[in-house]
Amino acid sequence: MTKKLLSLPPNLVGCFHKITGLPASDYFCTSDPIGHRLGSGGGTTWILEECHRASESSAEPFENWLAGQKRIILHAGGQSRRLPSYAPSGKILTPVPVFRWERGQSITQTLLDLQLPLYERIMDAAPANVHTMIVSGDVYIRAAAQLPPVPEADVVCYGLWLDSSIAKDHGVFYSTHSTPSILDRMLQKPSVDTLNSLLQTGYYLTDIGVWLLSDRAVELLRRRSRDAEGALREYDLYSDFGCALGTNPGVADPELSQLKVAIVPLPGGEFYHYGTGREMISSTLAVQNIVNDQREIMHRDRKPHPSIFVQNSKAGIRFTSANTNIWIENSCIGAGWQLTSDHILTGIPENDWQLALAPGQCIDIVPVGDDGFAVRVYSIDDKFADEEQTRPRFPIVSDIAETGRVIKAMLAGEADLSAYELISAERISDIARLDRLVDQRRRFRRANREALAANHRHSVFYQSDLREAATAFANDSLKMPAPLADDEPLITRISDSMFRAEVSRLTGADPQAHEERAFSLLREGLTRTVLEHKELPRRDVCSDQIVWSRSPVRIDIAGGWTDTPPFCLMEGGNVINFAIELNGQQPLQAYVRPCPEPHIICRSIDLGAEEIIESFDGILDFHRVGSPFSIPKAALALAGFHPRFCSVSYPSLRDQLLDFGSGLEITLFSAIPAGSGLGTSSILAATVLGALSDFCALAWDKNEICKRTLVLEQLLTTGGGWQDQYGGVLGGVKLLQSTKGFDQNPAVNWLPDTVFTDPGYSACHLLYYTGITRTAKDILAEIVRNMFLNEGKQLRLLRHMKAHTLEMFDAIQRCNFERMGRLIRDTWAQNMALDSGTNPPAVEAITRRIDDLCLGYKLPGAGGGGYLYMVAKDPEAAARIRQTLNADPLRPNARFVDMSLSRSGLTVTRS
Repeated sequence: MTKKLLSLPPNLVGCFHKITGLPASDYFCTSDPIGHRLGSGGGTTWILEECHRASESSAEPFENWLAGQKRIILHAGGQSRRLPSYAPSGKILTPVPVFRWERGQSITQTLLDLQLPLYERIMDAAPANVHTMIVSGDVYIRAAAQLPPVPEADVVCYGLWLDSSIAKDHGVFYSTHSTPSILDRMLQKPSVDTLNSLLQTGYYLTDIGVWLLSDRAVELLRRRSRDAEGALREYDLYSDFGCALGTNPGVADPELSQLKVAIVPLPGGEFYHYGTGREMISSTLAVQNIVNDQREIMHRDRKPHPSIFVQNSKAGIRFTSANTNIWIENSCIGAGWQLTSDHILTGIPENDWQLALAPGQCIDIVPVGDDGFAVRVYSIDDKFADEEQTRPRFPIVSDIAETGRVIKAMLAGEADLSAYELISAERISDIARLDRLVDQRRRFRRANREALAANHRHSVFYQSDLREAATAFANDSLKMPAPLADDEPLITRISDSMFRAEVSRLTGADPQAHEERAFSLLREGLTRTVLEHKELPRRDVCSDQIVWSRSPVRIDIAGGWTDTPPFCLMEGGNVINFAIELNGQQPLQAYVRPCPEPHIICRSIDLGAEEIIESFDGILDFHRVGSPFSIPKAALALAGFHPRFCSVSYPSLRDQLLDFGSGLEITLFSAIPAGSGLGTSSILAATVLGALSDFCALAWDKNEICKRTLVLEQLLTTGGGWQDQYGGVLGGVKLLQSTKGFDQNPAVNWLPDTVFTDPGYSACHLLYYTGITRTAKDILAEIVRNMFLNEGKQLRLLRHMKAHTLEMFDAIQRCNFERMGRLIRDTWAQNMALDSGTNPPAVEAITRRIDDLCLGYKLPGAGGGGYLYMVAKDPEAAARIRQTLNADPLRPNARFVDMSLSRSGLTVTRS
């Protein structure tokens, strides 16, 4: 877990964990020493050393402590002079509205919540010698494309390609044409002429304030942050430290210039500054408008102008198109208020005031003491710089009605404040009662939640993080929204049912009915298209013929879980898998032959079971839990051997079989243990469907067989996605990609199999049966529940897994064996992050023994047991892995299994 170190305003440090609910184990908070200006470099040294002193490892040397954990330092301790509305609580906790095009965000989100996911992804990918990231607390940086690998360097700086008219106000990284990824020198706020001249010999990237430092670089920064006597001094990370870096630095420092510095353009990067009041509004508006495709906007907003933002507030006024650039947060704005444009209104308590604001006028009210309020009326462009930050000019008022009168006079420029204690902007931040401010915000937000749910068609409610919302509804005993009408979108109704189930679970009520409705609605959506077209099976074989179908199994190496409804229905899925034969054979087989009696016989060779079906009820018995023949019964139903699925109505199964011309004998064989993780149940279902299609002249191609397998699994209520059946039915190595919507029809892109079949690589692919079984249904339940609820952390991870799949696609296309193997290791880490039960202790005991011999490994499928797939570093390492595990097997039945790539996939033949 990466630890976050926050440099905050002094008044926020002591209550940060209480007002945010964030754990002290993950977030360390401090502020610069009172009265000492340290700069970003000295401040970095200060916060690192303070964190070391406060840690359980304070007795060990700083260098050892630094190397023990990754840390992100967020500098957010400034006075917020140009954004006074959030000066007391810090700009880093600025509330930011849910993006109208996004799913899984919370209405409680702050700038900090938006910043961290990107920073954590970068740190997770950082080289082993890098444990420190330094970032700014007043920006939101968005990466719209997959992140590149983090280079091996002492300092890694991220930047954006920005026009010189913007870059001139920031730091820039210059590199030459010959070495574009290596820093030549850094410049601070260069002129447009200078930037244009740099383009003649190289490139410049604009600094976005995301720096990674190796432990060596941190040590040099610490030394530069102290004077000759060893005391901390003011030292800037950018103008002092940064300008001394590179192969041709502007500041001479031989030791710093020896550091290796890499510069990385952030692909698809977007930079949104929250440094001033106007920037807060303009950046939020820009983010909201990233997506303008109306099909991607998940609610129909009624705002008369898009630059109006109201959060955590009680607003009784009606906005018009003349109201622009308005920010209302944690405030009560009643019907007696008259607004125009360019207003920031924050912290205003319940009131019945009659106020009229001219363009640009802003109001900020901050609780002080037990019942007082510091009243700040200012202009949106006020900077509170220099003496304006320390000049006593804002009154403290203790009565709500009197506060309204004071504000009215201040707005008119006629206030006589001689009777009031006046304090400065700086003093407001020092004495603000943040607990009172936060309590007021929570009261307003509680009412907002009920209103958002009731007005869901025009709000972000059902696209927000419904797990967080359910927790709030349960904890605050909020009124539940009215039941949704049947004409609401199916996805919305599904989410609503699971939201109600989660609230029931949290309040101690029985969630089962709501959960069952959610899954029932999901089944309805997935099966509707197929079930609308009913089948009429006709025997297409001679009385002595046998239809024989057999399939390989699959190993998924990237993107598993993104194919699972409802995630793939909302965002589409990306999966890479490949089909394999075991011990030289296709391990899943089905045989269908006519039998003279008008009934259906099901047999399983591996289970030693048999059942005779003589009625439609016997076929519908596939719902029965534990039935060894649920799969063939459901397959028979989909093939038309039940009135619900047949285009002709028969009075009985006997009558249908007499018309069909015979009964059926279906024999199954699975040479794989249950819970293998190789997609066995889905591929076996596809194998049976393939045999029935040929036997009954249904003419289903492989794609249709796979689609019907997804329906079959929904009928069985086992859930699951589409990658298993496509992985086995279609041979070879392939990228499978679906788009959002209930009609999941993945496009297939076959990949070269060189990294699997080349003689130098084939011996490196190992498959080991662990002897541990775990059914995917148990794992599916919790993950799918979070998908229904738009749980933010899980959604971000699933999106990352989709993007990771394209990295794997690129590695295999380039026949890069080593990169492919290491990406499989990343896939395994993603699976464990999604479900900790994926890697039980017994499996971890195996992987610890062979970890240094492998590029990567994973349990295929949902994990938890079954087979372990390993990619050894080379054939010699593969031999050592075999020797190690054969010498001390995990279970008596644990063993290696020979695997080979299957290029044929599902095969159906006749005798």
